Amino acid sequence: MKKIVFMGTPQFAVPILEGLINDGAYEVIAAVTQPDRKVGRKKTLTPPPVKQAAMAQGIQVLQPEKLSSSKEQQQILDLKPDLIVTAAYGQYVPTVLLNAPEYRAVNVHASLLPKYRGAAPIHYALINGDEKTGVTIMYMEKEMDAGDILSQASLKITSEDTVGSLFDKLSLLGRDLLLDTLPALFDGRIKAQKQKEDEVTYAPMITPEQEKINWNDSAEAVANKIRGMNPFPGAYSQLEGQRFKIWFAEPLALTTEVEPGTIIKLNRREMWVQCGMNTAVSLMEVQPSGKPRMQINHYLQGAVNHLEEGAHFEEI
Repeated sequence: MKKIVFMGTPQFAVPILEGLINDGAYEVIAAVTQPDRKVGRKKTLTPPPVKQAAMAQGIQVLQPEKLSSSKEQQQILDLKPDLIVTAAYGQYVPTVLLNAPEYRAVNVHASLLPKYRGAAPIHYALINGDEKTGVTIMYMEKEMDAGDILSQASLKITSEDTVGSLFDKLSLLGRDLLLDTLPALFDGRIKAQKQKEDEVTYAPMITPEQEKINWNDSAEAVANKIRGMNPFPGAYSQLEGQRFKIWFAEPLALTTEVEPGTIIKLNRREMWVQCGMNTAVSLMEVQPSGKPRMQINHYLQGAVNHLEEGAHFEEI
């Protein structure tokens, strides 16, 4: 039975870890994840999802702050794994670890490489309005997400998808693809393919500046950005001097010519906002400052008393 060290941190990685454990063909000898972090307003020290899942299965957990020291590296080397599997680990993995196992180290990456190397491939697939995305299993190398490809699987992005829904779908797709790939990897039946360097694109971490909605963009671009920030970090604008998050919006099939950011329709059920290129969106789910997320009709029951058509979302 092949021995595997699994490295991952967020919920995305949990089904992949559990798939390896439940498959029965492999022995997951340790899970390496990031240290517990303080989360929420109360700053409660919270273990990462992979730690919780591993402990529930009786798997040894290692939580190095960084893997740069020889002592931390040696902990993993002493386990003598046949393979290292990573999935959204969130830290640099030194080459000495990548090359130590007989079958090296493979990564489950949530894009169709060489497209979207980096930390936020799911966000960018939605923001850019892609029609499909997928998962790549590839060898890990020193350069981020640049390793040779072992296998890929794709899925269609629907108009209802958000970062949250695609995380869930791609996590399961990644689990299944990994389990389909490993037997061929261990048997030597798989030939890795080099990535096409002229097709490489990047998906770096989302910055706070990118969270702001630019109403000068087209309605489709605005709606895509909102989906590409849902449920984290969240896209927002400013209304009546307060931050106003928008969690879902639909492009409208109409042509208008008012200043972008203008509320062009407002009643107890609908709120339409002008975008660039003579387009508009209908807001579907929002979160005013200091309030919980809510459907637009719930927000409008009170908002129509202080808002009116012609009001503007402001530049931030």
